[in-house]
Amino acid sequence: MKNSIDLNIKNKYKILFVCLGNICRSPAAEAVFNHKLEEKKLTQYFFVDSAGTYGGHSGELPDRRMRLAAEKRGYTLTHHSRKITFSDFENFDLIVVMDNYNYDDVCFLAPTIEAKNKVCKMASFLEKSDFTYIPDPYYEGSEGFELVLNLLDESCENLLKHLKNKHVLILK
Repeated sequence: MKNSIDLNIKNKYKILFVCLGNICRSPAAEAVFNHKLEEKKLTQYFFVDSAGTYGGHSGELPDRRMRLAAEKRGYTLTHHSRKITFSDFENFDLIVVMDNYNYDDVCFLAPTIEAKNKVCKMASFLEKSDFTYIPDPYYEGSEGFELVLNLLDESCENLLKHLKNKHVLILK
């Protein structure tokens, strides 16, 4: 028997954003990407979720500081933290990680070469920045959260353009 999520997202392109604890970067990426989809009236074509490589925050809302910084920009972070699972490799079309450690951890978990090929780095969608990863703002001040949101804004926009160029989504 299929679960209700599978039935609801069967024909959608599924993206999973991943960071360490799933309380800062990946839920912010999920919210920023969903916001861009809403702006472009494309939500019906996508299912977006986030997870962490570490399960110590499972069930928690995103970090309060990230929620506050995101709210100032019009993003609402309501995701509850969860750890990435083996079934995520089967259920998602693309797994986007925030840094090199996440990349190595997620690739190590991938059950097949095909699954590993679904993994990419969020920073690969940055064009205006010299960052090669999305830094973890957890131990930073408010500037760290603002920087992450700036990087996610650009990279999410470029990810959507990339999907259009790869003909994953035909946009008008």
